[in-house]
Amino acid sequence: MPEALTAESIMQAAEEVLRRYGPAKTTVVDVARALDVSHGSVYRHFPSKAALRDAVTQRWLDRISAPLEEIVAETGDPAGRLRTWVRQLAASKQSIAREDPELFATFRKVTAESGEVIDAHVEHLAAQLARIVQDGVADGVLASVDPQVSGRAVLQATAMFHHPAHADEWADPALHDQLEAVLDLLLEGLLPRG
Repeated sequence: MPEALTAESIMQAAEEVLRRYGPAKTTVVDVARALDVSHGSVYRHFPSKAALRDAVTQRWLDRISAPLEEIVAETGDPAGRLRTWVRQLAASKQSIAREDPELFATFRKVTAESGEVIDAHVEHLAAQLARIVQDGVADGVLASVDPQVSGRAVLQATAMFHHPAHADEWADPALHDQLEAVLDLLLEGLLPRG
């Protein structure tokens, strides 16, 4: 008996097809063919190619943000958690670019076309950082700042290390030291003034 077709199995197949053919050449028919089903079966789960592309993009982004949520949920040392969170985000994106360049190239292209999904992802990341900052403010180890503004500022200030638009710069051997210098500066700016 054939396995039931699910949204998850379709997204998994779509990811493989995107990796193989790239976003410009991938069609819903290609995804259906990889699953050995009709394209109508795929459309029952996703009403359009754009909806499928957005779902695959969301799936990729969820894989990146899930480990970050674990850091946010930890207790103690908000400054250390903030540093670890940014390092993790940078490492995950840089790792994909280095270890699976075909997937990363597809990721860059597809995310550029998935505006609403990306906007929601950025909001989610900024909110995660805001929660860490809020913990630091509540503990008195970080200045009394607006956590949402500060979370977004940290995300923007570190974009060179995790935003796909900067991937060509990630081969720089000094990149790690540059990230640490930026984090030192940001955390110094978040300390309470006495």
